[in-house]
This record gives sequence, structure tokens and C-alpha cells, in this order.
Amino acid sequence: MVELHRSTKNRKGFYVRMKFFRTRNSKPEKPFCFRYFKWLLWFSLSFYFFAKFLNNHEPSTNSLKKTIISHTQSNVVSRALSESVPQQPRINQGLLKDLKVYVYELPSKYNSDWLSNKRCNNHLFASEVAIHKALMKSDVRTFDPSEADFFFVPVYVSCNFSTVNGFPAIGHARALLSSAVELISSELPFWKRSNGSDHVFVASHDYGACFHAMEDRAMADGIPDFMKNSIILQTFGVKYKHPCQDVENIVIPPYISPEDVQSTLSKSPIEGRRDIFVFFRGKMEVHPKNVSGRYYSKRVRTEILRKYGNDRRFYLKRHRFAGYQSEIVRSVFCLCPLGWAPWSPRLVESVALGCVPVIIADGIRLPYETTVPWSEISLTVREKDVAKLGAVLDKVAATNLSAIQRNLWDPQLRRALLFHDDMEIGDATWEVLVELSMKLGRSYRRSRLSSE
Repeated sequence: MVELHRSTKNRKGFYVRMKFFRTRNSKPEKPFCFRYFKWLLWFSLSFYFFAKFLNNHEPSTNSLKKTIISHTQSNVVSRALSESVPQQPRINQGLLKDLKVYVYELPSKYNSDWLSNKRCNNHLFASEVAIHKALMKSDVRTFDPSEADFFFVPVYVSCNFSTVNGFPAIGHARALLSSAVELISSELPFWKRSNGSDHVFVASHDYGACFHAMEDRAMADGIPDFMKNSIILQTFGVKYKHPCQDVENIVIPPYISPEDVQSTLSKSPIEGRRDIFVFFRGKMEVHPKNVSGRYYSKRVRTEILRKYGNDRRFYLKRHRFAGYQSEIVRSVFCLCPLGWAPWSPRLVESVALGCVPVIIADGIRLPYETTVPWSEISLTVREKDVAKLGAVLDKVAATNLSAIQRNLWDPQLRRALLFHDDMEIGDATWEVLVELSMKLGRSYRRSRLSSE
């Protein structure tokens, strides 16, 4: 038994020696980095997932500093891995001037807690949610605030729906935003160093950052002082001086679900038959009420109903209908009159579904005017001329309607007005970034680089 054991040991020793000999003599030795790359990769991935585990299981805290430290540790590993693998060019290089945005990871009470109500994701003010989601997954996002050009403050203030009428109640907006600013300014230095001028908020309400649905109250309250140096992404915009846009701002479209639009178009192609000449569905008061000296829609909708309510060419409906997009896609002209505020979700729905928007809101500023050729895809009728609406539309139908529709049906325009959870080149969040890239003079990081 002893001799057999020795023999086995000898064979093993011979095998090892032979294997070593073959390695040295049969094939050239591979480079050191290549031979040990898999061990480096294994160690890096193990460290990354271990750090991720600790981050996800640490005690709940409001500390923004800990979030930055955690991401910095993860980024060291991520960069080591990315340098060892060929990378595709980032889409924002050149196109967006290598723009970088830091997204504050605020406590959930400021944003994600509100998502317990499903309406928060898809009502007309939901751009505040959609932009946040898109930025979180976008390659313009940086986890290193020292690299950031802009700082996005994700606070959802439109998801507090009234139990009386179901509309968003935004009376809490100022306090919630003020609390968020107090948190980020007390824990991190980036707000104070620029006085908030490179910080970005969303205010997708009737009168933007004035946070009130009634214009007189909105104007009286004005924009909160702590937001006046920042950049506001807002649906409200007019071409004349107004206290609710007396701030650096970008006019964005109201939120319309891209999935709903796609579902409608899958059933009725955009170039299909349009058997409705003029369409409008929405609030039209027969006897408008005087509310603090103001009338809803400045009585424009009432005049439309009075003048054209019995005109068979005008498909006018005063009550809600869940499938109203199926009516838009069948229509040639879609009326977009003002309500309390000048803007309307009908503008986006009309463009997305190929119906020529007829804008009746004097002095309105439209979303992304540098990108979307509004004058080539829509009509504008002055509020005082609403009684002449029929004649105006008849003339367009007889002359240049085909040219307008050809421009309108360009899929790039539809994309530019719709927000997606995963940002696409040319979509509504992308257009926000394009607009921000034109405001890099406000970037604290860029101003320091240019002065060095």
C-alpha cells in the first residue's frame, strides 16, 4: 500500500511537471494583464455588489452626504470596469454639449411616497414625475455633484388630489418645496454657492411656480423668493410680462401618456379618414359664473358653444368621455381654447394624433418654440375673433390644409411633445436638456473652468 501511494504521488508530480513544461514550451505566455483580468473583474464586481448591498440595507437616513459617498465608491468600480471594455459614444456628447445633471436623492416624502396614488403617474401635471424618472436613467445623469452643470430637485407637488373634485390641490406646494431646499442647502454646499441659480424645478401647474389655479391669486402670491434665482420647467408661458414667469424658465408640454397615444394610433392610423371637421370636448358654460371678477375661459368657450353649438360641422361636447382620443384622431381641426390658464393638454393631444390645433389663447408661449415649427402645424385665432372661426377654418380647408397636415404628421413632432420614462433622443425630456444646454452660462462648474 505504501509503494502504491508513492507511485501515485510520483505520477502526480510528473503530471504537474509536464503541464508546466508544456505551458512554457508549447504556446507563448499570455500578457500578465490578460491572465489576471478575470480575477480583477471578479473582485470589482464582488466589491460593487457588496457596496450596493450595504447601501440598500443601511438604516434609513436623510443624509444626502452619505448618498454622495456611497455613489462615489460605486463609481470607482464602475469606471474601472468601463475603462477595460470598449465604450459606445455617449449620446449627449456634442449634441448636448456634454451636459451633466445631478439628481438629488431626497427622502421619499418629497416624491416616491406620492406614487401610491396611480393617478400621480399619468395626469396632465405628471411631467414632474416623468422628467424625474427619465433623468434617473439617462446618461446625462452624474452621481458626482462636482461634475454637474445643473442640479435637479425632484419634488412632486401635483399628486395631492382633492377629495371634493379630484383636481390636484397644490396649497402645500410652497411648504414642501421650501422644506426640500432647506434640506439640500443645509447638508450640501451646491445650493448656497450659486444661490440656486444652477438648480432646476418642475412647476407643471396652471400658473407655474405661483402655485395657484386662479390668476389673480397666483399673481398676488408670486413665485416663492427661494425659487426666483433657479430654472423652472413650467407649462405656463406668455409673451408679455407676467409675475408668474418672472424667473428663468423653460416652457414644457403638459403630460399626455405616450402609451395611450400609441394605443389610439394602433387602431386609427394618423393618415386615416377624418370625418369630423371641427372637434372640441370640454367645459363650456352656458351661463359663465363671475369668479372674483373673472369668467372661465374669458367667455371664449361660451361663445364657441353659442355660435356653433347647432352647426353640424362642429362636434362640440361638454361632458367627459374616456375614449375622447378616438374622436381627436378622426378630426381635421381641434380647438384649443384657454381655460383659466392659456395652455391646454389638447394642444399636445392634437399634435400627437394628427389633428390641426386651433389655438385660441392670446399671447401664449408654446413649448420648445426653437424646435417645434408651430406656425407650420397649427392655426392661431384671436380671442375676439372666435365668432369668425367657421370662416377661418373654411378658408384653410380650401387652401393650405394639405401642407399643414403634411408638416403635422411628422413623427418627430409627436416625439418632441411626449415624455417617456426611458428618455429617447428628441422626446420631451430630451428637449428640456437641449434648452438647458443653451443655459450653460448658469453652470457654476463651467464658469469656474472658463475662469481658470
